[in-house]
Amino acid sequence: MEYTHKSVLLNECIEALNIRPDGVYVDGTLGRAGHSREIVQRLATGRLICIDRDMAAIEAARERLAPWMDRVTLVHGNFAELDQELREAGITGADGMLFDLGVSSPQLDDASRGFSYMQDAPLDMRMDTSAPLTAHEVVNGWSYEELRRILYEYGEERYAPAIAKAIVRTRETRPIETTLELVDIIKGAMPPAALREKQHPAKRSFQAIRIAVNGELEALPPMLKAAVDFLNPGGRLAVITFHSLEDRIVKRAMQDMARGCTCPPEFPVCVCGKKPKIKVLTRKPIVSGEEELEENPRARSAKLRVAEKCESFDL
Repeated sequence: MEYTHKSVLLNECIEALNIRPDGVYVDGTLGRAGHSREIVQRLATGRLICIDRDMAAIEAARERLAPWMDRVTLVHGNFAELDQELREAGITGADGMLFDLGVSSPQLDDASRGFSYMQDAPLDMRMDTSAPLTAHEVVNGWSYEELRRILYEYGEERYAPAIAKAIVRTRETRPIETTLELVDIIKGAMPPAALREKQHPAKRSFQAIRIAVNGELEALPPMLKAAVDFLNPGGRLAVITFHSLEDRIVKRAMQDMARGCTCPPEFPVCVCGKKPKIKVLTRKPIVSGEEELEENPRARSAKLRVAEKCESFDL
C-alpha cells in the first residue's frame, strides 16, 4: 500500500516533542499512524506506545509501522483510561505524548461508519465499533431535553431547540435510520438563511452527536492528568484540537497544572505548597500555515498546544 496521508501539523508536532533516540513516547490517537511513523523513525533504542479505540486503526498500523515494530507497542483502548493502559504496557515514565483529538480521516472517509453528513449510511458514529452506544440510539432514544442540550453544548448549534423538536417529531412516526435522513430533518428545521451559509447545515449537529456517542469531552480531563503524571521531568505533552470545546478544556487544564501557589495575595508566605507541574510552551496555539491549508483543508481548525513537565525539585 502506498502511504500518502500526511497528518495535521506533522512537522510542528515532531519539533514540539523534542524526540530523543532512546526515549519513550506515546501516540494516544494512532489514526493512520502518520505521527507515529515520524516519531518511531527517530528512535534507536527507544519505544513508542500507540493507542487507539478503533480496532481498524490498530490493524492498519501493523502494516504501516511494520519496519519498526520492534520499537512499537499497539494498544486497543480509550485514552480516557491512559493511566491503566500505560501501566499494563509496563510504562513508568514517558518523554513525550501526543494526542490528535476528534474524528480521524479514515473514519470520515469510510462512509459506512456513519460519521459523514455527505454520504448515506446507518447512524453509527462509534470510534470503537465494539462500544454499545450508537448514534441511532442517541437520535431515536434520547429525550428532547438531552438532544437540545448536546446540540447546543457540543455542537454550539444556535438552532438546537428547533432541530431537537424536528427529530422527536419525526421519530414519533418512524425511526430515523440513516445519516442522510437525519440531514434532511436538520435542514428542514433551519431557516432559509442558515441553509445558505458556507458551512454545511448538518456539520454542528453531527459533531454534537458524535461527541456524545464517544464521550469525547469527558475523556479529556482524566487523559490530561494521567499524561502529565506519567511524563518524565522535561518530557513534552502535545495536544491538537479541532473545535473550541476541546481547545478550551485543554487550555484550562494546562493553565491549571502550570499554576503554582494559590494562596491569597495578602498571605505573607505560601501555605498551600502547590508547585507547577508543567510549563506551557505555547502562549498561543500553533496553527497550520498556508501551504498545509492548501494541501489539507481539515487543518484549518487545528490548534496545537504544547507543555513541558517541570524538572524535579526538593520541597
